[in-house]
Amino acid sequence: MIHFLKNINLDVDIPKGYKEIILGAGCFWGVERKFWDLDGVYLTSVGYCGGELNNPSYEEVCKGQSNHAEVIKIYYDPNVITLTDLLVVFWECHDPTQGMRQGNDIGTQYRSFINCLHNEDLKIINDSKIKYQSILIQNGYSEITTEIVENKSYFIAEEYHQQYLAKNPNGYCGIGGTNCPFPK
Repeated sequence: MIHFLKNINLDVDIPKGYKEIILGAGCFWGVERKFWDLDGVYLTSVGYCGGELNNPSYEEVCKGQSNHAEVIKIYYDPNVITLTDLLVVFWECHDPTQGMRQGNDIGTQYRSFINCLHNEDLKIINDSKIKYQSILIQNGYSEITTEIVENKSYFIAEEYHQQYLAKNPNGYCGIGGTNCPFPK
């Protein structure tokens, strides 16, 4: 599979010095669009993570048979964009307090989800959650329900899902944030 916008093979090894993070914030089509053009983001792909089945299909995920979240995998250059910068976009692009849903999209696949792939990133992730939680509470939101896991397997989604909103500019995007800016 080739990235529709960047013309890079999605199965490429991570470039030397780059890092990766896996994020879920609802329907992966809209979430991927939030990240693919950011300076320092080398490559994005959409897939499934956090469930019980190996290499699940979209149908198995949507039927709730796999317990996977719809996620995006991001390869990025930490000398250009930091993990904190990526997490700001993540927290602001969805409502992390909704549990197993985002807006009208309901099911385990739409849950807020972070898969930490580098042990040194776990503190940054947890600190950002605490910072964003304080802003949400001040604005009347409940507790963040984001699932934070470490080193779970990522299964790339079918080709037609990759960069879906670039291929289908008027396609469905159900993500929406809380309008609470991440604290500076």
